[in-house]
Amino acid sequence: MQHRRIGSLTVSLVGLGCNNFGRRIDERRTAEVVAAALDSGINFFDTADMYGDTLSEQYLGRALAGRRKDAVIATKFGWALDEERKGGASPAYVRRAAEDSLRRLGSDHIDLYQLHKPDPTVPIADTLAELDELVKAGKVREIGCSNFSAAQLREAEAAVRAGAARFVSVQNEYSLLKREPEQEVLPECERLGIAFLPYFPLASGLLSGKYRFGRPAPSGSRITPDGRYADWLAEPMLRRVEALIAFAETRGRTILELAFSWFAARKPVASVIAGATSPEQVRANAAAAEWRLTAEELAQVDRILAQAD
Repeated sequence: MQHRRIGSLTVSLVGLGCNNFGRRIDERRTAEVVAAALDSGINFFDTADMYGDTLSEQYLGRALAGRRKDAVIATKFGWALDEERKGGASPAYVRRAAEDSLRRLGSDHIDLYQLHKPDPTVPIADTLAELDELVKAGKVREIGCSNFSAAQLREAEAAVRAGAARFVSVQNEYSLLKREPEQEVLPECERLGIAFLPYFPLASGLLSGKYRFGRPAPSGSRITPDGRYADWLAEPMLRRVEALIAFAETRGRTILELAFSWFAARKPVASVIAGATSPEQVRANAAAAEWRLTAEELAQVDRILAQAD
């Protein structure tokens, strides 16, 4: 397993997204998935207070009992949880959300604490100042953000007080099939020295190899013709998938390996955080980033996707 840096943190190139915990899998299954991740060399676990209606943090914390030192825990705040906990990024809410997450995780610190989405009602300087207080108190090691544009990253960087904590990471959607971050956010990450964390790196499972053109979606799949991600099953998208599958297979590889290993060639990417609902799935993900794509192979992938468009 390769390792990369998020500020002062050392994280595995393949991470584990914990959005399925408490939603698609129960506590017992969560413990099995977490154990498989650790045993496969994964040390980076990304959750959020909103995942599983706060159960994700609880399940993750209990699954890591006795192995906390082996894990780098990232969690997020900012989305509304209920009528009382309305979300946002005000200093008061930051404090409350952090204490609640620490309690649910059963930990005395959060390794990477992330603002889940921008809050236009609160000056970013105020949010950063409160996050800095959490760092100074030892409750948070590093801070990051999610769903930020390049302009918002620049605004946040300019608002940091001398010597105070700054965002060391940004987590946005990014995959072979959704490459908007390449236009502005990734170049800004390189300029500022910020790590990039792609979420939905498998395009909600479309790049796992189980969705094929001309075949029905597997039963129990997240992507369905009448569901939230129905657009993923449109013919143009599935033809892109077929082209990528063919490219990988001619090299004795799978599209899963291509999806993960493609990220390894992108300098700002620190960890590829894909979800898993079984130990087998997390082990496959952990092993999928070992392909070292050449510059010509990367260029060929670009040509394949351009032709598919």
